[in-house]
Amino acid sequence: MTTDLWMLVWSAVLCLALPLPYLVARATTPGGAAWGLGNRERDLAFPAWAGRAERAHRNLVENLAPFAILVLVAHVTGKANATTALGATIFFWGRVLHALVYLAGIVYLRTAMFAVATVGELMILRQLFG
Repeated sequence: MTTDLWMLVWSAVLCLALPLPYLVARATTPGGAAWGLGNRERDLAFPAWAGRAERAHRNLVENLAPFAILVLVAHVTGKANATTALGATIFFWGRVLHALVYLAGIVYLRTAMFAVATVGELMILRQLFG
């Protein structure tokens, strides 16, 4: 399998793993397990980092589909190359760092890591039109 596809797979694994921190926070918060198993009609206070973890996960979910489309179209059209592989790698590591920095609550660095991942996507997109 190519680097592009491996980075897509590892990005999917990251997306599957990101809920774990906030699920643990919910399960260990008093009343959290009942809240999680119930209809969630009322809010329950969770630690701030758990909210950041959930938002980091949602952000990756929103960005994973466009990334997957770019990687797969590059492969189907025969335009996958060293640049798309580098772009996919940059996207993946940018998203890993984005998640870690988001959980840590480092505001401006979080935005920078989002931008790094976006640069990776733009690198792939550029190859589709080249």
